[in-house]
Amino acid sequence: MAKFSCDFRCLLIPAAVAFIYVQMRLLATQSEYADRLAAAVESENHCTSQMRLLIDQISMQQGRIVALEEEKKRQDEECRQLKALVEDLESKGLQRVVDKVPVAAVVIMACNRADYLERTIKSVLKYQSSVASKFPLFVSQDGSNADVRSKAMSYDQLIYMQHLDSQLVYPERPGELIAYYKIARHYKWALDQLFYKHNFSRVIILEDDMEIAPDFFNYFEAAADLLDKDKSIMAVSSWNDNGQKQFVYDPYTLYRSDFFPGLGWMLTRPIWDELSPKWPKAYWDDWLRLKENHKGRQFIRPEVCRTYNFGEHGSSLGQFFKQYLEPIKLNDVQVDWKSMDLRYLMEDEYPKYYANILKKAKAVHGNDAVLKAYNIEGDVRIQYKDQSDFERIARQFGIFEEWKDGVPRTAYKGIVVFRYQTQRRVFLVGPDSLRQLGIEDA
Repeated sequence: MAKFSCDFRCLLIPAAVAFIYVQMRLLATQSEYADRLAAAVESENHCTSQMRLLIDQISMQQGRIVALEEEKKRQDEECRQLKALVEDLESKGLQRVVDKVPVAAVVIMACNRADYLERTIKSVLKYQSSVASKFPLFVSQDGSNADVRSKAMSYDQLIYMQHLDSQLVYPERPGELIAYYKIARHYKWALDQLFYKHNFSRVIILEDDMEIAPDFFNYFEAAADLLDKDKSIMAVSSWNDNGQKQFVYDPYTLYRSDFFPGLGWMLTRPIWDELSPKWPKAYWDDWLRLKENHKGRQFIRPEVCRTYNFGEHGSSLGQFFKQYLEPIKLNDVQVDWKSMDLRYLMEDEYPKYYANILKKAKAVHGNDAVLKAYNIEGDVRIQYKDQSDFERIARQFGIFEEWKDGVPRTAYKGIVVFRYQTQRRVFLVGPDSLRQLGIEDA
């Protein structure tokens, strides 16, 4: 019995050790779980904190979105009210001319040059006021420049239009100026408005950096009859690219040209019906100079300009201003165009009329043609062989050297004419010009 009791006590020692070991393992496990639980709680607290921060940020963003939506609603409402105001002003303005049959609407294209626009409006109103029923005046603004809008709307004598275009511009070539794309969009919108919404049969386009001559409206009224009768005339312009003081003389002389002059010009609704659907994204004036668009039709232009462009600062960055624009002669003679017989400008008359003038000009040859031309009393003609030869001669005289789609500026059947020092006319004649006019070169 004593031996059994001893054996039992001996078994208690390993059991106690095992118990102690189990307790220690349980304690270690509990401690590990406690640490994990604490880490989980801390992680949960961090997640909760981050969640609250995210919720706060979302709330802030939602608040901004709501504010932006409210701002957009406010701007849309302002835009709606502004459009309604503009339409009301247009309607009231048009009521003044609704019982009249105007010759043409006159639109001044503007954007962000309020000081230029004021100078242009004053120049136009100086001569338009007496013929307002024949030539209702509009200002079309591209964009929302407040100074331009305020300036335009300060004149009761004109009707204000506003072109608001939020579409992005994607230039087709790197480095292109976005302004030329916006200008093309504005032109299309304004002409669509005048021809289709207001139903004018003719429109005269001016820009916000132009002054006009005393006979500007008389000139276009007489020219409107030409446009209606002769479908070979695409437009009538008040501009001569070589209209600098040293190259002009006679304010009564008009020419036909294969080169679109622009800068104060009139077109008809049938022409716009053709152009509007295919109007270019940019560079609309050079686009009109492409043969595929003018299709052999020609333009009427004066010898002495009826518009003066004073816009040294603008989209074209003053290109050519000092050399070609600043010296332009603006006509100061009040010509009564309506009393003049302009039938010589018709398609079936003009080639004969022009050929008779050209035949009387003395042919001058040689590298010293400029010197020879200076020493001859009457008109002279100088023949050029190709574009580079033309540019060489033009450079010596100081006229425009530029060509567009194979046509020199101001040219008629390849012939460029200008005055040289006095009344003397110089004709720069292309290699095929005389044949086209039926003249045998002497």
